[in-house]
Amino acid sequence: MTSEQLEAIGPALTGFLSHFERYFDNREGVVHLRNYTRGLLSDLERKTAEPLALHAGVPPRNVQQFLKACVWDDRGLVDAVQRHVRDAVVATPDDGLGTVVIFDETSAVKKGDKTPGVQRQYLGCVGKVENGIVTVHLAAVRNGAKALLDGELFLPKAWAADRERCAAADIPADMRHRPKWRIAFELLGRADGNGWRFDWATFDAGYGGVPNFLKLLDVCGQQYVGEVPKTFSVRVAGDATKTGAAAVFSRPGVKAVKAKAFALAHQTGPAAAWQAKRVDVCLGDEIRPTHQLIKARNRQTGEVKYFIARSNRRVGLRTLLRVGFTRWHVEHVFRVAKDEIGLTHFEGRSYVSLKRHLALCVTVMAFVSLHTMRLRGEKPGGDVGTGVPGTATAVPEISEPPPRHGRDAVPA
Repeated sequence: MTSEQLEAIGPALTGFLSHFERYFDNREGVVHLRNYTRGLLSDLERKTAEPLALHAGVPPRNVQQFLKACVWDDRGLVDAVQRHVRDAVVATPDDGLGTVVIFDETSAVKKGDKTPGVQRQYLGCVGKVENGIVTVHLAAVRNGAKALLDGELFLPKAWAADRERCAAADIPADMRHRPKWRIAFELLGRADGNGWRFDWATFDAGYGGVPNFLKLLDVCGQQYVGEVPKTFSVRVAGDATKTGAAAVFSRPGVKAVKAKAFALAHQTGPAAAWQAKRVDVCLGDEIRPTHQLIKARNRQTGEVKYFIARSNRRVGLRTLLRVGFTRWHVEHVFRVAKDEIGLTHFEGRSYVSLKRHLALCVTVMAFVSLHTMRLRGEKPGGDVGTGVPGTATAVPEISEPPPRHGRDAVPA
């Protein structure tokens, strides 16, 4: 945003942030919170400590200390933001799918070997193995309303094995390597603790191809439709032989639902035409089929995708496809978070600083989500809207600030 646009939404941002001031120990921390979030919303090209400090008119070391050494509760902040944005998302009218949680990851190229978690690994942002970091995220979607809920660093095995290196990067002594799917499930547990209940979950083949991840979702009763690789092993009813997903539909005697054509809407382009069919399958040691394998083919491009689905009741194929293709929403979330907010701009050697930067980005993304819902004409639950002057149409204020008391009250 330009300085004029930031000025226009200033009262709304201040009102929104006032809900979370209690997670900062003093007035100085609240001022840093306001300055940092305004910087993330600005049109700065790079949103690292130095340009954010210059934008706020403070020494760069002050911002660095705010991220690393100042006393504030970043975990409590994210939990509170999750609860706050939950009310708004749940209040969004249902489009038939309810609330969908999306598991995904993003990455950033980094130089050197000091950034926490950095190493040569596959980075989706460049589509190849490169030096950089990966963070795992949780996002929620309901009828087009989108919210980034959480994020955590993926710590490679080489890092976890080198405790001296971890200590130098402020990585806690009890933090160990966990596969990305395990981190994703931990983030789901945090959201559950903050009152989120998801009608469906979706994810890409990197998560869907892990049987243990699916098993955890099954155990906790979470419905899902997730992409799987074409080699993903399943069994059809009455057959002990495991078969790759791509080969299932061509096997003799397999009773697949007749292929049907569907037009699936996409926010950034015309509806895509897909032809899909499904078959009931067993996973692992299951005796009876409890899952459905779906084969979907794009009628324009010929692209083929495979999905595994688990639902608590029989659901139409169109609904299952809609859930599976809901994952494209996270692409929009990441684009805004990375290009506009600076999610992957962090530069530093401290895990504490990185974790806090992620927490502040989640906070700003929540503000953006609520702001967007207002512009769409939706009314986030629990917020009082008043007009905020702008250069175009009036933008409703996101939140009415609660009353402030005590010596640490900060003027708007």
